[in-house]
Amino acid sequence: MATKEELQALADQEIEDAKPLYKQVNNERLEFNDDDYAQAKIDLGNSKWNEQQFGYIQARQEAYGSIAEQLDMQYWDNVNSTTIWKDHIAKVKSDNPKP
Repeated sequence: MATKEELQALADQEIEDAKPLYKQVNNERLEFNDDDYAQAKIDLGNSKWNEQQFGYIQARQEAYGSIAEQLDMQYWDNVNSTTIWKDHIAKVKSDNPKP
């Protein structure tokens, strides 16, 4: 897992590599100024940090499936004496671990 400083350095390099960047102001296309580039680096660094620290949450939510699907799994597990739901939840957690 990368440190915040490592991710910030990566973000800084990505912004440098992407130059020139432009913004739209009053229907005019302008290149970023120094403050814009500095803010873009901070924003990208924060985004990378948040993805690393909290990205697993969204990945898990998408992989779990709906509550209705989970309840159906639990119902059929109870009827058939299986562990499909527990196995599914364990796989989602192992595939998307907390950092």
